[in-house]
Amino acid sequence: MDFLPIFLDVKKKLCLIVGGGEVSNRKVTLLLKAGGQVRVISPELCPNLSAAAEKGLIEHLSRNYRKGDLDACHLVIAATDNAEVNRQVSEQARLQRIPVNVVDQPDLCSFITPSIIDRSPVVAAVSTGGASPVLARLIRSRLEALIPAGYGRLAELASRFRDRVKQRFNIPADRRLFWEQVLRGGVAERVFSGHMKEADTAMEHALNSFQSNSTTGEVYLVGGGPGDPDLVTFRALRLMQQADVVVYDRLVAKPVLDMTRRDAERIYVGKERAHHAMRQEEINQLLVDLAKEGKRVVRLKGGDPFIFGRGGEEIDTLSAEGIPFQVVPAITAASGCAAYAGIPLTHRDYAQSVTFVTGHLKDSTMNLNWEQLAQPYQTVVFYMGLLGLPVICKELIAQGTSPDMPIALIQQGTTENQRVFAGTLSNIQEIVDREQPKPPTLIIVGKVVELQEKLSWYKAPETPTQGATSPIGPEIE
Repeated sequence: MDFLPIFLDVKKKLCLIVGGGEVSNRKVTLLLKAGGQVRVISPELCPNLSAAAEKGLIEHLSRNYRKGDLDACHLVIAATDNAEVNRQVSEQARLQRIPVNVVDQPDLCSFITPSIIDRSPVVAAVSTGGASPVLARLIRSRLEALIPAGYGRLAELASRFRDRVKQRFNIPADRRLFWEQVLRGGVAERVFSGHMKEADTAMEHALNSFQSNSTTGEVYLVGGGPGDPDLVTFRALRLMQQADVVVYDRLVAKPVLDMTRRDAERIYVGKERAHHAMRQEEINQLLVDLAKEGKRVVRLKGGDPFIFGRGGEEIDTLSAEGIPFQVVPAITAASGCAAYAGIPLTHRDYAQSVTFVTGHLKDSTMNLNWEQLAQPYQTVVFYMGLLGLPVICKELIAQGTSPDMPIALIQQGTTENQRVFAGTLSNIQEIVDREQPKPPTLIIVGKVVELQEKLSWYKAPETPTQGATSPIGPEIE
């Protein structure tokens, strides 16, 4: 290591900043957040520092740096445009054994300021030893996904119970196991979801009833998004990586499934037209049974679980059985696929409303309110509508929609297999017959489709991964 990673306590201690620009302002912000008493020496201040000085948040000495300015300081940062001044600050600080940082000059530093993930009192720091601050920030952005904001609240709760846990468990191994289960289980999830009173109650219960082989089962209904793994939410990622069992659908993209914990049990319950790996009632009961075994279960769905995903039926069963559960929403197919195709679902000049409709055929019928769907100045999105496309076009035209109304089919949207087929109600079936789009597909009808060619920004690779499957929403195509 080039530097020893440490955390300094600067609360109510004098910290000196030499320089008054925007770089100095960033350093001042960090010191103030850490409780430091900040003094800035500079003939001029940037607007943000001037405002801080006017509010009395910092002390400002409007002059150049002088020898002796380091007396009584506990820490100093030099951030001027004058290399000689920066060098003098560094040399004098080292002589007085005061920690010193000179911005962008590691050789003049006795400490460096890392890239920080602040979840106070939890703080994570990333450093490249001054070699590449940009790289440190990129690494930090990845870690942000793994350290949600609720970890600060969780640390505060752990601090309040720390002494009691220590008294309760004399054996260090039992103490460690207790904390691992609490910080990964239902107590932590209640903290992350903002239910602090419930978290305290659960913590009390865990403390009184803990056994080394005990666990608390829970089900997490997680939306996997439309296909691109980068669109998965932070909370979804966290739960996916801690689940003991993953119950997943056919329309969950493989890259998204691969984000789950590697040693978790995976159970496939996908549905395809005319073939169900497991009936919905069986899925509901499976979730109950797994939770009662004390397992943490992720029910992973393509798209959003509450938009044509039958998530409501599953949590209804869980609620009736008294199983703790959470719902993690996601970017649904309509939003994700339309965005990647360059089709705004609403637009001031084209559509003032948007309607989501299931286009799934049952008994060769589509019992929809076609009169309402044919109203002008709206966008209609059909999930699972590829098989019923002829009926969709026929019924909309019968209700007065122009045969020239734009329509688009989006195949496996947001993924490397995305393709967009645009046409009109009168000719889209010819395009489908010729191009043979592969499900899952999403259908968008409305004037906004006219903008697709102009606004299209996402370019899928010319040679998609062979055999890849990706979701654009709910369970059945």
